[in-house]
Amino acid sequence: MPTTPFRATFTQPIPVFAMLHLKGETPTERQDRARREIDLLWRSGVDAVIVENYFGTVDDVVWALDHLRAERPDVRVGLNVLNDDWRGFELARAYGVAFLQLDSVAGHLTPDDDAAFAERINAERARTDALVFGGVRFKYQPYLSGRTLAEDLVLGAGRCDAIVVTGEGTGLVTPTEKVAEFRAVVGPEFPLVVGAGVTAENADAQLTGADGVIVGSALKDTFVDTGDVSAEHAAAFVNAVRSLPGRADRGVSEGVRA
Repeated sequence: MPTTPFRATFTQPIPVFAMLHLKGETPTERQDRARREIDLLWRSGVDAVIVENYFGTVDDVVWALDHLRAERPDVRVGLNVLNDDWRGFELARAYGVAFLQLDSVAGHLTPDDDAAFAERINAERARTDALVFGGVRFKYQPYLSGRTLAEDLVLGAGRCDAIVVTGEGTGLVTPTEKVAEFRAVVGPEFPLVVGAGVTAENADAQLTGADGVIVGSALKDTFVDTGDVSAEHAAAFVNAVRSLPGRADRGVSEGVRA
């Protein structure tokens, strides 16, 4: 399988990208929990920790990035600034993160608005070293383009370094048929990341045809997003994914086992 920027950065057959949700009622609580969860996640063997303002604020994201740079430079960092893509690019440049996740890079805007978005994202990528993971038909995102899925995927692949595919919501299984449909459009070489609903138990089926996985809920003590990261659950998840061969070894090119 040809080397892509994604493959050059992440050498595991199926890299695991773990969410840091920044849960807590106060900044101090969010910071204390973030320190613990970063340590737990990295010790479990994940390939990157994605800092996201899922529960916290952008200020909490900045604090976490400061902490990681000063205290945990060994941790590979991803970033998702919800509802503010351009702030995400700004922080990605400032902190030198490995990748920036954008919940949608195609399909969520009207054609008129999409033209300006395309111009801006191309300009931002040109001056940002971080890889971009981009969603298409992503959970909770509107569909306004009027284009076919294939058209939006082709556009999206031109705006990012890996496409992220999800089902209907956080923690909900991503249909394997949807993963296969995405793979058939983007082709055998373009990186495809499953972004929701993967567990230690279903990883084998869910990750057929995938090049990586984003995980949050499955690592929590309650197996839902509102829980706390569990060292036991994180280790079990990483071990389950590490036991799987990559697509090249499975003989999978179009999202279906050979």
